[in-house]
Amino acid sequence: MKSSNPIIKNIYTADPAPMVCGDTLYLYTTHDEDVLVNDFYTMFDWRCFSTKDMVNWKDHGKVFSLDDIEWADARAWAPQCIERNGKFYLYCPVHKKDGGMSIAVGISDSPTGPFKDLGHPLVDEPDWNDIDPTVFIDDDGQAYLYFGNPELRYVLLNEDMISYDEKVGVVKVPMTDEAFNKGSHDTGTSYGEGPWFYKKGNLYYMVYAAFAVGQQNEHLAYSTSENPTGPWKYGGVLMATGEGDIFTNHPGICEFKGHNYLFYHTGELPGGSLFHRSVCVAEFDYNEDGSIDVISKCDGVEGI
Repeated sequence: MKSSNPIIKNIYTADPAPMVCGDTLYLYTTHDEDVLVNDFYTMFDWRCFSTKDMVNWKDHGKVFSLDDIEWADARAWAPQCIERNGKFYLYCPVHKKDGGMSIAVGISDSPTGPFKDLGHPLVDEPDWNDIDPTVFIDDDGQAYLYFGNPELRYVLLNEDMISYDEKVGVVKVPMTDEAFNKGSHDTGTSYGEGPWFYKKGNLYYMVYAAFAVGQQNEHLAYSTSENPTGPWKYGGVLMATGEGDIFTNHPGICEFKGHNYLFYHTGELPGGSLFHRSVCVAEFDYNEDGSIDVISKCDGVEGI
């Protein structure tokens, strides 16, 4: 039996963030509303879906929303969830009232929520860089939260997962061609936004939405490091920009029941557009040296 892309067909979804817990893969997404406000991304809540076989998906509905965050008023953008000590933490970028973009944290006893807001921003810098958080707990127990557009930055999360080491503070990653390749985004590199941080074997991976020189639409690229904080080395294109693509893309990678999956989004549903996106998935393999060949968009994946 085989799945079909897009995964979710009844609403517009974007910014996929997979999380494996036991025998279940949970997929958190943003939600593009049908009716736009000011002809821009109109997003008010976060959704959750789950599967045990990569074919049949259960819709858990809205698990967290702007209505749950008193200090935020707009832009329920790309999240990621992680479990620690029996609790689930959903990191979400939002627009702070009378401010810029900040990172909120929703906390729950269940992967399907409901999530309760921390009550204040976790990261709140005096600029608009604080979007698209990606979270990872290393083998030694240290948790990292990377984020950022146009720069990649990170904090060292404390064990409580709702605060970070303020002595270290917010660290800015050197935005070099060696790390992220030459590109057309604001730093002069290809790094744009949407980082996804994880470890496979002895390598750390940073997958992200990227802008090649002379290109206006995003493709997906990746960099690797032998350390969780770099230095990073550019690895190559992960998913190319194809004719007719929408402006954005967003990666989410996980291993589930011995298979490796890249989640991404397109505009393939009826009525799809720059602001009406759809989450998809493709299976892939790593090369022996840890590199990844370019992954093609596909119609779906085999059931497991």
